[in-house]
Parts: sequence; structure tokens; C-alpha cells
Amino acid sequence: MKAARIHRFGPPDVIVVDDLLRPTPGANQVAVRVASAGVGPWDALIRENKSAVNSPLPLILGSDLSGVVEAVGPGVTQFHSGDEVYGVTNPQFIGAYAEVALASANMIARRPVSLDFRQAASAPVVGVTAWQMLFDYAKVTAGQSVLILGAGGNVGAYAVQLASQAGLQVFATASSRDAQYVRSLGATTVIDYQRDRFEDVAPAVDVVLDMVGGEMRQRSLPVIKPGGILVSVVSEPTLDPVQSKIIRAVFFLVEVTTKRLDKLADLFGQGKLTSRVGTVLPLEQVRTAHEMLAGAPHPPGKIVLSLAEN
Repeated sequence: MKAARIHRFGPPDVIVVDDLLRPTPGANQVAVRVASAGVGPWDALIRENKSAVNSPLPLILGSDLSGVVEAVGPGVTQFHSGDEVYGVTNPQFIGAYAEVALASANMIARRPVSLDFRQAASAPVVGVTAWQMLFDYAKVTAGQSVLILGAGGNVGAYAVQLASQAGLQVFATASSRDAQYVRSLGATTVIDYQRDRFEDVAPAVDVVLDMVGGEMRQRSLPVIKPGGILVSVVSEPTLDPVQSKIIRAVFFLVEVTTKRLDKLADLFGQGKLTSRVGTVLPLEQVRTAHEMLAGAPHPPGKIVLSLAEN
């Protein structure tokens, strides 16, 4: 089989497509014939040796995937050969850029019937991240208000949809290019961060979801109501002694599980969630995909590698 992997850390040109033996699933693993693999910023961090992944080289990049179960390992009873699935490979977030990938059985679920394979591969990490931000960490309830920093991005777009569906008043920052799209997802108010200061537009809110970090995140802290919370997926937030007595702040790493993927699949099936695929490339153009992660021009939406006819 073909797989895109790295033999050393570095820029996109360290990625090579190698011919490898097809893997055999071990205990609690599933071998997936990959139809599509999502490409995300965490893949670039692994490629650059800037992540918490501690796997020996060479390693196959990629975590998000969709495809068809080819074989199951010992202990796997919930999936069978021929099942169409989506999810991620493993806690190390590696191994998906391959014609056959091994996935932990508790990190995949049946593919949402309303999504094709490319759309399904675009959703797992970013969709579950948004879900956890809102429901596992912020523990939002209907009637609350939320400010979403970076709503035009892949995580932000799911956060807007989920927050709107949960009955929240949604304030969102986005570029003018993405404003109409974010509004269509259910944002109450979209603030052009390039033109306006969000703190001059948004009222005090119960929750801030941070996909941006830096100066924008620091400016958001006074906008949070007493007892409210900032949830970041960028880095560990820092509160001064006064702020820490008034609000909470948390940083977390996503935990993709079958249960959470099933929740998303149900929402996709009901038409309450939509995916956004921006670029589809063959495996052979994986370096181009990573150049896009590094800033090369590309359409908004998720970058996906297509390994089979979808």
C-alpha cells in the first residue's frame, strides 16, 4: 500500500509517499481501507516535531479518516468487515495518510449517512473539539451567551452551529470574507475583527471559546461575566490574581470517542450540522496540502486527501 510519512522532522518537503506492507490490526484495533483523510494543523505540528507525540521515525502522518473496515483485531465486536466508518486513528494522531490505516476501535464510529467520505473525513477532530468546548468544559445551557473567537475557521464553524442549536446567543469574530458564512451557521452577531473591536460590540458573555490565542484572547477576558469561563484550544490561558477570582479559564486537548462521534453523526443526520470541505487533493499531493497549512493560498474549509473514489 501507499502511505505518506516522514523519515525526519521539518518542512512539507520532508513528506514522502512510500510503498509499505498492509498493516494487521492488533487488540482493539480496526484496519480501515481509507477513502479520505483530513489534513489539520496538528499534522503540521507533528511533522515539525512541535507536538506532544512521541513516536519513533519514520511515521505516517494524519489522524482524521473515513473509509471501510477491512479487518478487525481481537476484542473488537462493534465493527465488522464492510462497515463504513469515520473518526481518528489513535491518541498519537498519526497513521491516517495511508491506503490502509489502523484505528483504535473506541475512536471511530459509523459514517454519517448524510455525508460522503470526503465530508466525513473533514469532521472528526474539529467537530469533537467544538463539542467538548461547549458541553464538556463550558457546560453551556440554553439562554446563555457565547463569544467565539475565530468563528470562520474549521473548529469555529462547528462551535457556531452547536452553540446555536443549543439555544445560545452567539457572538462571533470572523473576517469580512467569512462573515456571511458564519451568520448562515446561526451566529446572532458577526464582528469583523479586522475592522471593529469585538469588545465594543459584544456585551458581557457567559462563555468565550478561543481558537485564536494571543492579544485577542487577552482582550476577551474583561468581556466574560463573573462566574463565566474561557475555553481555549490554542494554549494554556493566563489569568491575573484578580481575574482568577472572578472567571475561570481552561485549555484542553481533544479526546475523540465513539460516543462523541455518534452524537455528531446524529446531528448531521438531522440536518443540524453541515461540513465544509475546501480543498481535495490526491495522496501524491500531500506536500501541497501541508504548504496550504503553512499559508499557501487555498479556499476556506477543510483540506482533505482523497485516497479512493468517493
